[in-house]
Amino acid sequence: MAPDRLVREPAPELFREVFGRFATGVAVITSSGPSGAGGMTANALCSLSLEPLLALVCFANGARTLPIVRDAGRFGVNVLSTGQEHLAGVFASKVPEAEKLDGVEHRFEHGVPVIEGALAWAACDLRELIAGGDHTIAIGEVMTMGLGDGEPLLWYEGRYHAPGLTTGMR
Repeated sequence: MAPDRLVREPAPELFREVFGRFATGVAVITSSGPSGAGGMTANALCSLSLEPLLALVCFANGARTLPIVRDAGRFGVNVLSTGQEHLAGVFASKVPEAEKLDGVEHRFEHGVPVIEGALAWAACDLRELIAGGDHTIAIGEVMTMGLGDGEPLLWYEGRYHAPGLTTGMR
């Protein structure tokens, strides 16, 4: 086993590499309200509380989905399954927010778009927005949720992965 690299002064590039070694699921955060509908790909999310049921999602401060969530007061978490890498790409792209849901099979639950075929989903009422450096942390109370079928789409070392595969997908 190679010795660990000792770094005394953290740098953004190394920070990304360090946390890129933490495998995460991939989700699309959706919302719809007075300012329109849209969504973004995210992997900075987690369950926060069981009493009440709370979820946490992080938005880059410049994310075009953040004002939609703020105006709507709610958001959806759509956990992607393998085979949905193309959706992760669409929602991570610079396509105008109003066009991201075009051609994507979805329905509305509790006022938020839920992507058909998602591995799991939750519709949340926005409870709080908290500043966190170059991101904004959103805390939402889960109002309804459901499960789909399949295997999770994973993000590791800057690539999508499917369980059981040794190489990443691009």
